[in-house]
Amino acid sequence: MSQPSFDLEFENEPLDEAGLPTFSVRELADAINGALRRSFSEGVWVRGEIQGWNVRGPHAYFKLAEETEDGKASLNVQFFAPAQMKLKPVLMKHRLRLADGLKVRIFGHLDYFAPSGQLGLKMSGIDPRFTLGEMAMQRDEVVRRLVSAGMYDRNRQVVLAPTPLRVGVVASSSSAAWADFTHELERSGFAFVLRQIEVRVQGEWAVQEISAALRTLGKHRDLDAVVLIRGGGSRTELATFDDEAIATAIATCALPVFTGLGHEIDRSVADEVAHSALKTPTACAAALVERVQAFRNSCEHAWTAIAHRAQRAIAVAESDVGEVARSIRHQVAASVDRADDRLAQRARSVRVGASQVVQRADAHLRSATAAVGRVPSRLEPELRHLGAVAERLRLLDPATTLARGYSIARTASGTAVLDAGALHAGDLIVTTFAKGTATTRVEETTP
Repeated sequence: MSQPSFDLEFENEPLDEAGLPTFSVRELADAINGALRRSFSEGVWVRGEIQGWNVRGPHAYFKLAEETEDGKASLNVQFFAPAQMKLKPVLMKHRLRLADGLKVRIFGHLDYFAPSGQLGLKMSGIDPRFTLGEMAMQRDEVVRRLVSAGMYDRNRQVVLAPTPLRVGVVASSSSAAWADFTHELERSGFAFVLRQIEVRVQGEWAVQEISAALRTLGKHRDLDAVVLIRGGGSRTELATFDDEAIATAIATCALPVFTGLGHEIDRSVADEVAHSALKTPTACAAALVERVQAFRNSCEHAWTAIAHRAQRAIAVAESDVGEVARSIRHQVAASVDRADDRLAQRARSVRVGASQVVQRADAHLRSATAAVGRVPSRLEPELRHLGAVAERLRLLDPATTLARGYSIARTASGTAVLDAGALHAGDLIVTTFAKGTATTRVEETTP
C-alpha cells in the first residue's frame, strides 16, 4: 500500500495525543518498578493469610490472600534465602513456622517481575505480634463457642477410674512423644495395656485423623482413659490442637481425655477442654502412673489399718476368752464338787436301798422255795386226770381202730366213703390200713 493510500485509509482515525510516550514491554516494566520504588520507597506492610506455601531450593514462595465481600484478593510473595536467614531468630524466638493458613503481617518491597508480568512483594520482615494475636483471637473464639455449647467442662466431669491401666493413645508411633510416653509407663512396672491409633499430628490431614481417632477410642468401653500426645514444635504447628473439631471430639468423648502436647508455655484449646492437661507426653504418662500408685498406696494403707484393727480385736477377744475360760473353770470345779456330793449321796442311798431289796428278794426266794417243795403232792391228782384223758384219746384214735383190723375207704379225691351207694362201677377207691394203702376199682356195689 502506498503512503497516500495509507493516509487516506486512516484519515478519520484520531492520532495519539501529543506528549504521551509509547513504551516497550521492558520499558513499561522498568517504569512500573520505578514508580513503585518512588511511591513505596521505604517498603510496605501487608496483612493476609498464607496460601500455596512452596519451597524451591533455598527460597520460598506463596500468596498472601484475603477474602472480602467483594471477592478474593491475593499478592505474590517471594521470601528469598537472605531474608529467611535474617528473620530466622525472630521466628524461632516466638516459635513461629510459616505455613498455609497462617495469618501474618509482613514487610517488604513491591516488585514488578517482567518475565511473568506479575506484581510481587519481596518479603524482608514480619510482625510476630500480629500472628500471635490472630492465633489468640481464633483460640478465644473457639473457646467461646465451646462454652456457649456447654462443652467446655464436659470431659472434666467424666469420672476417671482409680486404676487407669487400659489406655487408648492418639499419637504418631514414630515420634519421640510416643517413645517418651511408653518408656515412662514401662518404667513404672505397672501392667498398662495400650491401644494406639496412628495419626499425623501436623499438616493438612492432622485435624481430621485426630478427631476420628478420638471418636473411635471413645466408643471402647474396655478402656479407662484416652491420651492425646505429640512432641514439641512451633506455635503454628501446635495450632492444630486449637481446631474446634479436635476440641469437640475431646469434649464429647465418653472417656476422660489426657493431653500431653509437648509445649510448656502455651495452652491449646485441646488442653482447655481435656479432663487433664499435662505439659509433655512424659508428664502425661507420669500422671497415669501416679494415679495407679496412689490407688495401690491407698489399698496398702487400708490393708495395714485392717491388720492393726484385726490384731487389736484378736487381743481383746483373747482377753475375753481368757476371762470366760477362768469363769468356766471355776463354775466347772464347783459343779463337779456338787456332782460329787450328789453322787456320794446317791451311792449311799443305792447301797441302803439295794440291801433292803436283797433282803426282800431273799425272803421271797425262801418263800418260793418252800412253795416249790410242796408242788409234787399238789400235782398228783392232776397227773392221774391227765393220764385218763390220754387213754381216752388213744382209744378214740383211728389208728387204734385200724390196728384192730379195720380200714378206711376214700375216693380218689380223698373223701371218706360212708355209703356204698355213692360209688359206681369203675370208680377208684383208696383203702387205708393200719400199715399202708391199696387202690382198687369198683366193679359192683350193693346198697
